[in-house]
Amino acid sequence: MLQLTKVFPTTQGRNEPSWLAYLGIFSLFFYAFCKFVWEDFSDNLENIFILTGLVSFCIYGKGIRKTPLLLLLMFILIQLLSWSLGLWQYPQWVTDDPRIKDLAKLFIFISIAWWLGGSTRNTFILWGVAFLGFIVATLLAPAENGWLAGFTGERVGFGIRNNQHASMLFGVFLLGMLCFFQRFWKVGEYRFIRICFWVLGVLIAITGVMLGQTRAVWLSTIIAISLGALIIITAAVLKGKIKHLLLYACATALALIVLISVIGATLGDSLGERVLKESEVISKLIEGQFTEVPYTSIGIRVNSWVAASQWIAERPVTGWGPKGRDLVMSETDWMPDWVLKEFGHLHNYFLETWVEYGLIGLLALGILTLWIGRATWLAWRGGAMPTDIAFFGLLFFVYWVVINQIESYNSFSTGQFVHNVIVGGLITHYWRTYFNNSDKDSRKQLQG
Repeated sequence: MLQLTKVFPTTQGRNEPSWLAYLGIFSLFFYAFCKFVWEDFSDNLENIFILTGLVSFCIYGKGIRKTPLLLLLMFILIQLLSWSLGLWQYPQWVTDDPRIKDLAKLFIFISIAWWLGGSTRNTFILWGVAFLGFIVATLLAPAENGWLAGFTGERVGFGIRNNQHASMLFGVFLLGMLCFFQRFWKVGEYRFIRICFWVLGVLIAITGVMLGQTRAVWLSTIIAISLGALIIITAAVLKGKIKHLLLYACATALALIVLISVIGATLGDSLGERVLKESEVISKLIEGQFTEVPYTSIGIRVNSWVAASQWIAERPVTGWGPKGRDLVMSETDWMPDWVLKEFGHLHNYFLETWVEYGLIGLLALGILTLWIGRATWLAWRGGAMPTDIAFFGLLFFVYWVVINQIESYNSFSTGQFVHNVIVGGLITHYWRTYFNNSDKDSRKQLQG
């Protein structure tokens, strides 16, 4: 009989009181499942695991807490600085409070990584539970915004914020299924069942990406998968495994031909229209005719970016504070009123950060990114992180950077959820040896 302790993460080996660990761990995993199924309840669970995680991390995380807490403090100080300057220089456009949570929410991964306890098993359970909850949420979506409507050619978002956000989640799901395929296909117990689950998961992910009809997701997914294929091909050639490579390539090509044929026969007209819809706008951009770009989907983005550049030019170093993106989309006098009323963000997370917190905000974001990348590299090099997780981390980084250039996912709860759950799974491996005090050599290597 399958034991619960082999399925659900335990508190074994932890230093904090058992009740605190159980509270944090259970709230984290139920939060991950409920995020898209029961959001109000999930928000309450989020507060619990964040608070318990930070308290436990600060008290018991000796040796690993300094850098992440300093990074969090740096982000808070930048937000306070930008907001304070606004109070002094343009109080009519400043929020009532500095909205520390806007950037601080990027650090929820600290509590997630802490409660995962450096465990690869726990990480996979969390990621699996999160995407299981997401799939359940798509099945519970209203009929006019769900799977059946999507198969008729309608663009659907499954009731998750809007069409772009559900599509983004399917893109992450697809990357994960592709990166971890060996875990499903390897010889061992329940192999046939595992393969069936993998095939089903890939089909669901690809179909979801197609039904969302989000060009940013298509572009970022293609770029990330292409990079992954290039790395795999290079590694296979260097290791002399050409036959294995050809076998996988033929099987993949055959599967793609069948899948594309089915999708093309079902959704060909709507997908083709979606791809070609902005061809005129793209032509104008290529020709440099920025002043003549119409206010289509891409056109609105381009015009808002031009407007943002004008606001950035006035305060390039410290930005306009937490209301910066709102100011661009409400106080730019040359943009049409209907655009200003309908859109409140810039569809580009990095531009939004620049507008709100200036170059110092972008620098802080870059430092955080470099720390996460370095931690991932050191964990993999030190043997604390499996190669497929490191590979997934790399492809996710590429996917996330590209997609946030076209839609500001990190500004919304769905994007923050993905960012923190994935980064938490990476960083917990970096801290792995701190949950195993006997591994002194590996700890020194991770400290780099």
